[in-house]
Formats: sequence, structure tokens, C-alpha cells
Amino acid sequence: MNILIYSLIIFIVFCIILIWIINTYNKYQALIIRINESEASIDTTLRKRFDLLNKSIGIIKSNTDEENVLEIIPKLRSKKLTNFELDRQLYEAINEYGIYKEKYDELKNNTDFLKIDIGINETESEIVAFRKYYNDIITDYNKLAKTFPSNLIGIVCNYKKKTYFDGKNMDDEITNDFKL
Repeated sequence: MNILIYSLIIFIVFCIILIWIINTYNKYQALIIRINESEASIDTTLRKRFDLLNKSIGIIKSNTDEENVLEIIPKLRSKKLTNFELDRQLYEAINEYGIYKEKYDELKNNTDFLKIDIGINETESEIVAFRKYYNDIITDYNKLAKTFPSNLIGIVCNYKKKTYFDGKNMDDEITNDFKL
């Protein structure tokens, strides 16, 4: 009789542990799916931004006396970049784009240029929203990957901590400048 009770207790404990493992694994999988969806949305918006900047090159050249306009854009076509890197490169191009916009009044009167400008502004708000959504998901994922006992599943499945999409250089170190 005692062996039956002990066997039942061991079986119940085993089932509880198995249910916890399956549940934790499924949490990881759900977050990974959301991360991939978010990355796809960011990628689509960055490509849209790239296309808009690419279209603006001809308009800027035809309405100004500038020869070398947004030279970074054609160079990006042949590069294999992550979304993080592409985002930084496009921000540099947008800053240059803004200089042309302020410098040449003719551009402000060009309807095609104004449509591109509106599109770029829309992509900016989209990127901000997608970046926040992505970072929220990464926070949840990193909590799972770093806290016990869910990190055990992460170790077994080789789930590593992921980097936030914050628009900063990925090589930037976190500094603690707080002083008392």
C-alpha cells in the first residue's frame, strides 16, 4: 500500500514538473513568434523608409544644384545589414535629407517631395511604435531567459538574452554616471 502511495506521489510530482516544463517552453515559443512578427514589421517599415529616401534622390538632384545626394542610400543596396544597422544608416540619411529640406525652398513647393516627406514622417512614427513593442517583448523574453527556474529551459534550448532595439550603436557600453 505504501509503495502505491509513494508511486502516486512521484507520478503526480513528475506530471506537475512536466506541465511546468511544457508551459515554460510554450511561453518562450510565443515570445519568439511575437519577436519575429515585430522584426518583420520593423523590416517592412525600414524598407519603406529606404524606398522613400531613394525616390527623394532624383527629386533633390532635379530641384537643386547638388551632385552627391544621399550617397549612403545606393551603397546600402549592396550591403547585408541587420535591422539595427539599417535603422542607424537610414537615420543618417534622414538627417542629410533634412538638411536639403531646410536648405532649398524649391523642395518645399514640390508635391512629390512633400509626399515623400509625409511618408518619411509616417515611417518615423511607425518605427517608434514598433521599436517600443519589440522592446516590450524583449523585456518579457529576457526575464524568462534570466530568472530561475525558467532559465533552465532557456539553457537547455539554448535561448540567449536578446538585445533591445533602442536605436543606439550596439557597441555602446552601458555606463553608470550616477554619482552621489
